[in-house]
Amino acid sequence: MFKDITIGQYFPGDSAVHKYDPRLKIVTMILFIVSLFFIKSMLLYIPIVIYLILIISVAKLPLKMVLKGLRPLRWIILITFIVNLIFTPGEEIYSIWKISITDQGLNTALLMGIRLILLVLGTSLLTYTTSPIELTDGIESLLNPLRKIGVPSHEIAMMMTIALRFIPTLIEETDKIIKAQMARGADFESGNLMKRAKNLVPLLVPLFINSFRRAEELATAMEARCYRGGDGRTKMNEPKIVTSDIFMFVGNLAFYLVIILVSRV
Repeated sequence: MFKDITIGQYFPGDSAVHKYDPRLKIVTMILFIVSLFFIKSMLLYIPIVIYLILIISVAKLPLKMVLKGLRPLRWIILITFIVNLIFTPGEEIYSIWKISITDQGLNTALLMGIRLILLVLGTSLLTYTTSPIELTDGIESLLNPLRKIGVPSHEIAMMMTIALRFIPTLIEETDKIIKAQMARGADFESGNLMKRAKNLVPLLVPLFINSFRRAEELATAMEARCYRGGDGRTKMNEPKIVTSDIFMFVGNLAFYLVIILVSRV
């Protein structure tokens, strides 16, 4: 049920994408997200798709594994598509009963559906190719200027990274609990919506208990290693931006700027 969720997982490698500086990688991801929301034409999604395929190929990530990450979100994507298809006004092209489908609704539904798919695929590449430590260092480095106004950059970066790191762990535990409960006769798939919601209680209770237990164990382990936050902490390997990182970032920046400028024409 949950084994297809790959969000938060890291797949080690030595490709150019893996070696790309995490700070520039995060900024590149933000540019990717911004450019997606500027696109208003189906044709402009073609270079974005080619771009993602190129990154997946360079990073040597299994395409099947990357696409598998879409399965848990398929219902959200489908509902978004249907809502935009039905409730967007425009010139009617088809109607059934009291439901009418317009040309503008069809166009908007396709744009939103593809946008969500690309958004999930693109942002997932960040965690696929960036280790939790690199991700923490990158977020902290980008947030460091905000420390002057009292923003705890290290603590925020640590919390975000821990949350991402434990997503696969919680998914694995959820799958184990489901199998254990099903072996005891629990049924999570039959019945109406209310019955299914009630059947989730034997799943949620042990999951919450295990989550709090893990959080307590992690806090104890960090305290035992004298963790006291970001003040005075140093890094064994300071991240450095090399020439190849600059070329990659300039190339990405130029690509996204062209997409945004063309979208506004």
